[in-house]
Amino acid sequence: MYRNLKASPIMNNMTLFSKHRTIVATVFLMAVLGELNADEIRRVEHADGRVEYTNVKSKNQPRASTRDETVYRYTDQQGVVSYSNQRPSNTDFDVIRFACYACDPESNVDWHNTPLFLSPYREEILAAAREFDVDPALVRAVIHAESAFRPEALSPVGAQGLMQLMPQTAEELGVRNPLKAEENIQGGVNYLAKMLKRFNGDTRLATAAYNAGPGAVGRYKGVPPYAETKAYVKRVGILHQRYAAN
Repeated sequence: MYRNLKASPIMNNMTLFSKHRTIVATVFLMAVLGELNADEIRRVEHADGRVEYTNVKSKNQPRASTRDETVYRYTDQQGVVSYSNQRPSNTDFDVIRFACYACDPESNVDWHNTPLFLSPYREEILAAAREFDVDPALVRAVIHAESAFRPEALSPVGAQGLMQLMPQTAEELGVRNPLKAEENIQGGVNYLAKMLKRFNGDTRLATAAYNAGPGAVGRYKGVPPYAETKAYVKRVGILHQRYAAN
């Protein structure tokens, strides 16, 4: 999912980027960024091949809504998905609430003792886990890590729903409405099962691939050395053990 920096009143806090090595067409970028001064845009190429174009001066990624500021996502009159800290008028919008729950390396959550979600979506999780032969405790751990069991979760990068499916991934998995819990779980567990199969049942590598992409795991022959991914894998592992014990 890409950002229209010019269209947003919070353009100074937004980043245009690709996730999981999406190829960015030069013509598209020129169209999006053409009206911004060249010295306002930085090109950042990550070790896993992801490329970002940003006018953010710090290394911080775009943030979701905070206690002091609400971020809105909407489609402008040109059909471009845009972000703003001003509530759009005369158009539908979504409130971007937070990013991946367990991905922040600086999180103060005590993952060994934080309350578990033992009851929500019990039938949906069991059905998908049986269909794709995945441990339901692992499914519950991933949902906890991704969205803290919030079906309406929307991240700044465009990930949606309980298992934070990216739009392209959701489409490939046949998920029509990522914000519908049953469909999201079905698609997310399907993808998780593919990662488990690809990495011979290794849950650490499979969850690393769920977070950073299977290509990155393959290139590094293990969990990629990204702080976010390392934190995510560790926390999913803790949650998996705790859900399995309940």
